[in-house]
Amino acid sequence: MQQQLTPDFGDYELIDSGHFEKLERFGPYVTRRPEPQAIWHPTLPETEWQRADASFLRDARSDERGEWRLRPQMPDCWTVGYRYRGMRLRMRLGLTSFKHVGLFPEQAANWNFIYDCCLQLAKRGEGVSANGAPKVLNLFAYTGGATLAARAAGAETTHVDSVKQVVSWARDNMEQSGLDGVRWIVEDALKFVRREVRRGSRYRGILLDPPAYGRGANGEKWILEENIGEMLACCAQLLEPEGAFFVLNLYSMGLSSTLARTAVRQAFGVPREEQWGELCFTDRGGKELPLGTYYRFVR
Repeated sequence: MQQQLTPDFGDYELIDSGHFEKLERFGPYVTRRPEPQAIWHPTLPETEWQRADASFLRDARSDERGEWRLRPQMPDCWTVGYRYRGMRLRMRLGLTSFKHVGLFPEQAANWNFIYDCCLQLAKRGEGVSANGAPKVLNLFAYTGGATLAARAAGAETTHVDSVKQVVSWARDNMEQSGLDGVRWIVEDALKFVRREVRRGSRYRGILLDPPAYGRGANGEKWILEENIGEMLACCAQLLEPEGAFFVLNLYSMGLSSTLARTAVRQAFGVPREEQWGELCFTDRGGKELPLGTYYRFVR
């Protein structure tokens, strides 16, 4: 079923968007940063945008890097919370030189799905770990929102990312959320799944959030269009054939959810239930901003 998803995230608001920028509230602080898909005009006047607590200024020599201009009251780090049913997450945010703040709030729609799937698997006792908890693998796991959602539901969770500092950030989020027991792996994601296939490992849930381009812990090159086929084939061998779920996110402009669905179906086969579409937020002016595509299934 094709569906557009917008999570209910109290500590986040898309205030306005336009002129290739977005104005957002994370907890008590407002940020202004680039957004290539905001091709329309802003609704609010420029004076409102200029009141942002932190504004990202792109380096003229780089499409990605830049620096933040901060108002006096703006801290370097702060924390926001997210709630869904029995899940209570706390995420530390910070201003990076790549315009990111350590959180993709649209992904909360997938956190809910992951939490619900893990609870259902645990209730049915459909785990592959020694204690009966469902085993979940999070690849390209960043600061760990999906990892924490799975762990909050009792899953035995493995978190894989190639950047040591990001894994430390995710560990901090785990501790702030009152959780523990995550298995942390600092490694190239494709190298890790290749080894897991050779070991004959199995998981009840796999979360895949690959960038368009990236580098592994030892300089391994990741190019989405070239490597996604092998990654999906490996994940298909790792996922249990029944009583399992899978989530794929794509942030590369031009790669649609239909493309994701086709690629995943070729690797995994036709699932029992599936959902695909865009992750969006709507600003105060009523403009819907797509912030990524997703495909997920249960079998």
